[in-house]
Amino acid sequence: MGTRFEHAGPETLRLGLVVADGVEPEAPVEALEKRLEARLAELAAGLDDVRDAYRSRVRDVFRNGRYKPTGRGKPASEYLLKVAAEAAFPRINTLVDICNALSIGSLLPISIWDLDRAGTDRFEFRLGAVDESYVFNSSGQEISLEDLIVGCRILPGPSSEPIVNAVKDSQATKTNASTRRVAAAIYAPMEDGPDLSLEQTCLLFEELLTATSPSCTAGHAILAPGETVELS
Repeated sequence: MGTRFEHAGPETLRLGLVVADGVEPEAPVEALEKRLEARLAELAAGLDDVRDAYRSRVRDVFRNGRYKPTGRGKPASEYLLKVAAEAAFPRINTLVDICNALSIGSLLPISIWDLDRAGTDRFEFRLGAVDESYVFNSSGQEISLEDLIVGCRILPGPSSEPIVNAVKDSQATKTNASTRRVAAAIYAPMEDGPDLSLEQTCLLFEELLTATSPSCTAGHAILAPGETVELS
């Protein structure tokens, strides 16, 4: 059985979904370093008008119900673009670094999570409900999820449990040194941006993840609103 994803989110959202089995979280990947170095040099002067306009369109995807993507509620891609321009780009582990490099390459926010820590291979994306929240760091800080687009694990029971979003992912399912199976979600508007298309971003994600280990396999799909897909 594969990993199943359901898009029950807003009609303005496309999802790029990537799964990989057999990753090595600390493995050096030369192609990642080259791509990241080139993109950081390109972004040193900030975004031009075309890219900044697309950044704004990406942010608008997250204006749903009571949720406003401003301040600390902006997509994580905007934080990464800011630190890229300041030459202070974070490095965490190879898996997260791939995620972040592709985020500044595509101008899109991306979530990545450990499939084994999630405890299921069934997931859905929807808007967060009233009073939903989760802890997003080791200090125990929580993020409120009402009307924020969230990725949820589906466990036995009547409802799904949020574990990722485009701002901050849950501490419970973050990757670590023992991670071997991952899934990732790329949050995109209906139109492609000026640099990488959503399809290109998914393909590059696969390429970089499989470069972490000779035994790694990966696959991807692009999901429109209302669709369901299973990836093996």
